[in-house]
Amino acid sequence: MSEFVLQERHGATQVIRLNRPERRNAFDLEVRAALAQAVLAARDDSDVKVLVITGSAGVFCAGGDLRALSEAKRPIHLDRDRIRRLHPWFRELVNLEKPVIAAVDGPAFGAGFNLALACDFIIGTPRTRFCAAFGRIGLVPDLGGFFLLPRIVGLQRAKDIVFSAREIDADEAMRLGILHSVVEPDDLMSAALAMAQRYHHASTEALGMAKNILNRSFNLDQDTLAELESAAQAIALHSPYHAQAVENFLNKRPLAFQGDTGL
Repeated sequence: MSEFVLQERHGATQVIRLNRPERRNAFDLEVRAALAQAVLAARDDSDVKVLVITGSAGVFCAGGDLRALSEAKRPIHLDRDRIRRLHPWFRELVNLEKPVIAAVDGPAFGAGFNLALACDFIIGTPRTRFCAAFGRIGLVPDLGGFFLLPRIVGLQRAKDIVFSAREIDADEAMRLGILHSVVEPDDLMSAALAMAQRYHHASTEALGMAKNILNRSFNLDQDTLAELESAAQAIALHSPYHAQAVENFLNKRPLAFQGDTGL
C-alpha cells in the first residue's frame, strides 16, 4: 500500500485517507493505483460494511497532479488508455454495494470533486470547496464527472458548474444537494464515523441491492425497474437477516437496525 493512501478500521467501517499534503492530495499514478487497490479490498472484505473516504491536512483532493502530467510525454493513444484504465475501479466504487461516505474538508477540485460525488453521502465543513476545474486548463471532466454531476444537480446546473469552472462553497453545495450535511472541521471524522456506524447493524445485502437499483434508475424504464425490484425483494425476503428481524418484531424485541435518523 502506498504511503499516500492510508487505511484504518473502525469496527465495520474502513477509512481510506488520501495523505499527500505536500501536493494537496493530488492524484498521480501511484495514488490512483493505491486507491483502486483499497476500494477493491473493501469490496471483497465481508467484514467491511461501510467505507469512508477522506483527505488530510485540510484538503480532500486537489485533482490530477499537473506536474506529473506535464512531465509525462506520451502518444495520444496512451493518454486515452490511461484515462480508460481509471474507469474499471471507479465503477466499482460508484456501484460498491455498501454505503460510502466522503468526509470533505477544504478543496475537492477536478477529479477530487468527482471522487467525492462517487460516494453515497458527502459530509463537509464550512471550509469545503468544490470545483470542476478542468475548464481552467482546457480539459473536460474525467473520473466519471459526466455521469455523476448531472444526476445530482440536474443538467442545466451541471453545465454551469462545468462551463464556469467556478468554486462552489459549502452553502451553495448544500442548496444544490451535493452536501448531505455540514459540521465543524474538528467534528468531521467523528460525524462521518457516527453516520457509518448506524449502518453496521443494517442488512448489507439489502442496502447493496437497493443502491445497485437506485444507481441504475435514471437509465431504465419502469417495467425494467419493477423486474429488478421483484428479484431483489425475493432475495431479501429469504435472507437470514430478514428472518431474524421478523422474529424480533413478532417477539417485541428491538430490531438490530433502527434506521438512520440523520446527523
